[in-house]
Amino acid sequence: MDYIRSYKLEKNNDGYTLILYLDIGLTEFANEFGRNEEERNKNLNKFINAFIKNNFTDIKINSVRLMVGSMVVGTLTLQSISAFSDDIKSTKPDFHMTYSYLDAGNALIETLNRTGDFLDVVAPGYFDLTSDGHLKLTAQFDPSTIEQMQKSNYRVVPFLSNHWDRDVGRAALKNRKTLIKEIVEIIERYNLDGINVDIENITHEDRDNFTLFIKELRESLPKGKELSVAVPANPKGYTTGWYGAYDNKKLAEYADYLMLMTYDEHYDGGNSGPVASIQFVEGAIKYELKNVPSSKMVLGLPFFGRYWKSDGSLKGKGISLIRVNELIKKYKGTVTFDNSTKSPKASINITGYEPGMPKGNYIIWFENEESILNKLELLKKYKLRGAGSWSLNQATQDIWNVYNGWSNGSRIFLDVEEGWAKAPIISVSEKGWMIGTRDFYFEPNEPLTRAQAATLLVRVLELEKNNKSIPRYLDVPNNHWAKSDIEIASQHGIMNGKGEQKFAPDEFLTREEMATLLSRLLEIEPTEGKMINPFKDISPSQWSYPFVVTMAKENIFEGYEDNTFRPKEKVTRAQMAALLDRIKDMIK
Repeated sequence: MDYIRSYKLEKNNDGYTLILYLDIGLTEFANEFGRNEEERNKNLNKFINAFIKNNFTDIKINSVRLMVGSMVVGTLTLQSISAFSDDIKSTKPDFHMTYSYLDAGNALIETLNRTGDFLDVVAPGYFDLTSDGHLKLTAQFDPSTIEQMQKSNYRVVPFLSNHWDRDVGRAALKNRKTLIKEIVEIIERYNLDGINVDIENITHEDRDNFTLFIKELRESLPKGKELSVAVPANPKGYTTGWYGAYDNKKLAEYADYLMLMTYDEHYDGGNSGPVASIQFVEGAIKYELKNVPSSKMVLGLPFFGRYWKSDGSLKGKGISLIRVNELIKKYKGTVTFDNSTKSPKASINITGYEPGMPKGNYIIWFENEESILNKLELLKKYKLRGAGSWSLNQATQDIWNVYNGWSNGSRIFLDVEEGWAKAPIISVSEKGWMIGTRDFYFEPNEPLTRAQAATLLVRVLELEKNNKSIPRYLDVPNNHWAKSDIEIASQHGIMNGKGEQKFAPDEFLTREEMATLLSRLLEIEPTEGKMINPFKDISPSQWSYPFVVTMAKENIFEGYEDNTFRPKEKVTRAQMAALLDRIKDMIK
């Protein structure tokens, strides 16, 4: 049961409270875990124990709180969870780090201020290598910036790079004992929090030397200092070339985690394609999990794109996501989302001067909020330690916003912008009443079908089949996705057919039908006798008249500013969410 969306730990007197946020609706929760207290506690016990065993060691947890949306649906003490012990510890799957390549000083601090509150580690480009393998501090190195970041609760872990220069990388390995002393001396002098080793383009011939370098660096670093290693994504399991330089099984023994660079599936000089298709990323994870514990794996996110010129003169040149969005807007580029690879692609005709991009037609494969969210979901699927990103200053504000929301467990719908419907949509989705139509989309302006309405009402009221006869609708075949919910709604008298044994499941729900459903949902009988009609397009001769007027009288269903009700108008998903949110406290 993979229902855990996120979790957090709260410190108490002598241990922690573990709070689990469940990605499940109230009805689904009740159906899955049991209707009575005894059955529910038994199943919850198994559920929580499975999660603990897979994710924790060596920390004292006193209680567990289960959350569905904003509601507490279960609280269990340590004594009531039989398999809990005092050696339970968090593997912190919500760990997040980022590389900062060029930003420094105030620019770096300002960029970090835009990201939100979820980043744990910043890896600035402070460490370079000389041609003979000694440590060299870059121009970005600044003790005052380090202090500012640490005061803001970031761990500062500079990355050591050879910038793809094989000779420099090999010189560093040859000079490893002196280099390690230099690294440790700088870390101690400036109270840095550790080091990320990002030596690339060495080969399988350097494998043992690289492993020995990491082993000896681990042994030399002061206690509490972090050591991580950037390793290439290798979904095909290559053992030669630069892929073969990394003995990840052994590296994971010495490092706190491996930063898996799950990007550059298509690269500088190569053919056009995604920077990181979902298949490439997931394949790399699966391969590494054969030898590396999930708690030691950090998933690399690309905050950049690559572009190809149609005449073949430019192939796979790197470009920041900020720049991609600027070009799309400036030249009115066309963006399509490849649902197979979960990657966006832009087609742009550049007609003006752009540095490094002569006039002409371009294809740009890049990342956006949807593609990044799909990759982040793999953290939950494979229970990885967390995510890292290359790089900090290349991401758009929209990327940071959704990343921050995702890490905090917020419900994210990419097509629900700030406006009148956002709050009710989030409210009803957190209750599990209305969910997205596809990954990270709610489609608020889409009309609601009668079949969707039946399913929704059954979910809201937590209805089940009863002993009453089941109606037979000729237009609802046995394999219809909503057949069971349509039957339940009809059994309970919430929704009826439209005559001639037809339910019309694919017809869109109208406003007058919605008024009728609300009346039944809230068990409010239409007012008898003469009623005041506030709408000029509704008359007593219409079948829906008493329901519409009653719902208006109760201030549940409103009309428009021109005093019309527009009974035949379709009800959108956003309107339905708003109505449910308005009456949530009235539902029995």
